[in-house]
Amino acid sequence: MKIRIENVSRRDFLKAGAGLTLGLALPGAERAFAAAAKGPQGGEAAFSPNAFVRIGSDNRVTVVAKHLEMGQGTYTGLATLVAEELDADWAQVVVEGAPADAKRYNNLLWGPSQGTGGSTAIANSFEQMRHAGASARAMLVQAAAARWKVPVGEIRVKAGVVSHAKSGRKASFGELAEAAAKQPVPQEVRLKDPKDFTLIGRHVPRKDSVEKTTGRALFTQDVKLPGMLVAVVAHPPRFGATVRTVDERAARAVPGVLRVTRIPQGVAVLAHDYWTAKTGRDALQIEWDDSKAYRGSTEQILADYRKLAATPGLVARHDGDADKALGEGAKTLEAEYAFPYLAHAPMEPLNCVMRLDAQGCEVWNGEQFQTGDQHALAAFFGLKPEQVKLNMLYAGGSFGRRANPASDYVLETAHIVKAIRGEAPVKLVWSREDDMRGGYYRPLYLHRLRASLDAQGKPLAWSQRVVGQSILAGTPFESAMVKDGIDATSVEGAANLPYAIPNLQVELHTTSKDVKVPVLWWRSVGSTHTAFAAEVFLDELATAAGADPVAYRQALLGGHPRHAGVLKLATDKAGWSKPLAPAQAGKRGRGVAVHESFNSYVAQVVEVTVADDDSFKVDRVVCAVDCGIAVNPDVIRAQMEGGIGFGLSAALSGAITLKDGVVEQSNFHDYPVLRIDQMPAVEVHIVPSAAKPTGVGEPGVPPIAPALVNALFAATGKRIRTLPIGEQLKT
Repeated sequence: MKIRIENVSRRDFLKAGAGLTLGLALPGAERAFAAAAKGPQGGEAAFSPNAFVRIGSDNRVTVVAKHLEMGQGTYTGLATLVAEELDADWAQVVVEGAPADAKRYNNLLWGPSQGTGGSTAIANSFEQMRHAGASARAMLVQAAAARWKVPVGEIRVKAGVVSHAKSGRKASFGELAEAAAKQPVPQEVRLKDPKDFTLIGRHVPRKDSVEKTTGRALFTQDVKLPGMLVAVVAHPPRFGATVRTVDERAARAVPGVLRVTRIPQGVAVLAHDYWTAKTGRDALQIEWDDSKAYRGSTEQILADYRKLAATPGLVARHDGDADKALGEGAKTLEAEYAFPYLAHAPMEPLNCVMRLDAQGCEVWNGEQFQTGDQHALAAFFGLKPEQVKLNMLYAGGSFGRRANPASDYVLETAHIVKAIRGEAPVKLVWSREDDMRGGYYRPLYLHRLRASLDAQGKPLAWSQRVVGQSILAGTPFESAMVKDGIDATSVEGAANLPYAIPNLQVELHTTSKDVKVPVLWWRSVGSTHTAFAAEVFLDELATAAGADPVAYRQALLGGHPRHAGVLKLATDKAGWSKPLAPAQAGKRGRGVAVHESFNSYVAQVVEVTVADDDSFKVDRVVCAVDCGIAVNPDVIRAQMEGGIGFGLSAALSGAITLKDGVVEQSNFHDYPVLRIDQMPAVEVHIVPSAAKPTGVGEPGVPPIAPALVNALFAATGKRIRTLPIGEQLKT
């Protein structure tokens, strides 16, 4: 994988550098925040035909993005859709985050709710944002035709210029903006035929690259309001514990500490800067009440899960008669797969800025779940939702953590603001240790699988039991996504297994009431464990049948051409039919996995080299993705590359473990993420498609771990069924 800084021109870089030099007194990000706080940039919005497009008299086209940009390329994708139908010059397009307003910025795939998640940003916006651009274009054309007194059909728009060939007249969007604003908004517009696309499907520079490269990008940590206090909270070391007593004297003695206040989540210390607040927090003497705290350990949880896996669960899928067919095959196989809790560990830990006054509550943060947080804050402060203003900034990663139905860190900020009676704005800052130890996590799961094969090695039966916590129980999503006791996110990727197996049963044991560890969706959600269990077990079936793993899969995918398509593309590009070049020392192996998540299809082939001491290196990953129309191919490639790196981190070493209820990990030294020298060469191949686009933020994650352990088996003959891999090859 190449690390690239995209299309930063020398002029832009020098201009940004000059800004940064001037920013010694006022840093660039602070300056950007000061400008943003005054209102929309780019001059007066001379023309604003809908909620998503503004065109100023200065010729700037502002696209209002209803989805959070947390590194996944959403701002670029949404702007591409608008600019394509508007026929704007890409250089004149800027993007800003939308405020919280579900009436205007609803996620169309979620119902009446605004938020970013489930790889839905482009999928739910594809036609909506194109219509927004097309409507604006039609009004500009009408304005030009009226001004020049020529037929509308003779007007052309290209790269931000409106022209009339016969008369030689031309005008920029900015020159026509005021007149266009007086035109009626069209009720219907014709969208482009894909053959006429000039931006969709092609490389365009990302809209966030220059800002992030030059330091002008605005994150929550850059926000500084007059009189603002910084808050750091001492959280209990065990989930469910509360403060019994607190001795504040040492904390209050720290120079610069201004307030110490108890809140339901713990004890908050406030100062004018982070380090002073943290120093004060660390000086607190707290006795915790553990009477209602969770005291379990990882080993105890797994032991309990194994007992449950030995008993029937709730049926999530039932085809044929798996129990009967399991006893009728020529060969029977059984395996158990275990998956640990996982932290999200975004590069930017949790933070939030909040101000409360007579008009209402205002928030600045990397806002991922606007509607949930807006309503939670309104209920907490006794306000109307419209009195809660959320300013969406960039987020330095999330992987699901910032979209919490419990609004945990946002409400924590609210408790602090309320405790000081709104006398000052508050910036809550979590350290990485706070984030790593304070929940929420991808649940720990256990899978038990059994299968039988006929005399030819074809699968007759497949039985899969899944045991783990529900991430939906007790949330607003429960009523829609938990049916007959089945949490859809626990069994996604298992209950919709694509392979043609006549007798197939998937069962679920949900343990949320027994285990009190806070859990939440994590990048690619249920597929993080179901893809591994399914694709590794299928490899085991292929081995038992004496079959090639790819041919075995292809024979079972006749009813799923898109799975089969990415599998063929990935294996062809990887040269599966040819033997791997031998290693100079050690052994080499190649593995494969294919999986569908969020309506996108991904296959990956992994090549590894295992040294004589059983250490190993991931050499190469070949990835094929079918995500419908490729709006931004380079963004898709980046997301597949990033998903592979993210998934490899978890596969190699990711694990949150508990001992006596306390999380043992605290930072990247004991919860390591992939280092650059561990990143393999990655090739990404995109299936050409005319289907509507689907998600790419998450689907690159699920196949990498199973493809990796299948490659390790090919090299060593040793099966790995528990993640992370760690030192298992050496034992």
